Amino acid sequence: MDSCVTPLRHGSLSLVQTTDFFYPLVEDPYMMGRIACANVLSDLYAMGITECDNMLMLLSVSQRMSDKEREKVMPLMMRGFRDAAEEGGTSVTGGQTVLNPWIIIGGVATVVCQASEFIMPDNAVPGDVLVLTKPLGTQVAVNAHQWMDIPEKWNKIKLVVSKEDVKLAYQEAMYNMAMLNRTAAGLMHTFNAHAATDITGFGILGHAQNLAQQQRCDVAFVIHNLPIIAKMAAISKACGSMFGLVQGSSAETSGGLLVCLPREQAARFCAEIKSPKYGEGHQAWIIGIVEKGNRSARIIDKPRIIEVTPRGAGAGGQEGTPTTTPSPEALA
Repeated sequence: MDSCVTPLRHGSLSLVQTTDFFYPLVEDPYMMGRIACANVLSDLYAMGITECDNMLMLLSVSQRMSDKEREKVMPLMMRGFRDAAEEGGTSVTGGQTVLNPWIIIGGVATVVCQASEFIMPDNAVPGDVLVLTKPLGTQVAVNAHQWMDIPEKWNKIKLVVSKEDVKLAYQEAMYNMAMLNRTAAGLMHTFNAHAATDITGFGILGHAQNLAQQQRCDVAFVIHNLPIIAKMAAISKACGSMFGLVQGSSAETSGGLLVCLPREQAARFCAEIKSPKYGEGHQAWIIGIVEKGNRSARIIDKPRIIEVTPRGAGAGGQEGTPTTTPSPEALA
């Protein structure tokens, strides 16, 4: 599971906790703080929990930084983390700071809740539909952005993507990584989700396999569609086996929720999450089905790639190409 659920001695309450941390992957310290916080909270959101009672921040300050760099960078990173926590309706009340060769940022999220407030990730049944709430390709976008200043790296991909494409993809990736999965967590209850997980370091296929193995029923997940930030699939292909984006093995950071929904609810979930009442930028795609099987997951041989247009690219919308979300019937 994404979080630890501990029944308490008092009444019908449970303590739900999660922790995570990683190294910086974007240039903006403030956004890095937001991404780190979103990533920690996402483990709660993957269980349909929308409220967090408390957060702790874990921070490692690099010994290699000058005093001037520390005074500039670390407060921005901490502020980003705190701002994202506030957006999630919680606050940072403490934590731990250490000196280390590398910068590391992460945290702990804790909530005490009733059983009705969380959804155990083990109730998928044959006939369910798989929905994903953020596009894939963050690792590819971040790496490609770094390669723009490394000629030998850039030469590998310059025939399939422009520097403007990479800049837009990087901004889109950063925006998505910093976005909380809180809205999706709330809608999991509204539309009777049966299970979910968040997509991070193991890639879409790795996390789908982990989730499938947790199910009580004998099911298998079959992924037909891959929503990917525009041009990132082409970069991944040009790099051979380095990323494996279309194969589902490319790592993501603070990715979307992979949600198992009843067939009749999936399209409604995807439409509802895009409502203006939840703010801008929320997305969702039907990407596969749940069928009877041996608690495994796979991506079909030639998955449909949905190119998700970065929001800074002008006209064309955020849906990507194709612009319509496939119906569950089209995946059956």
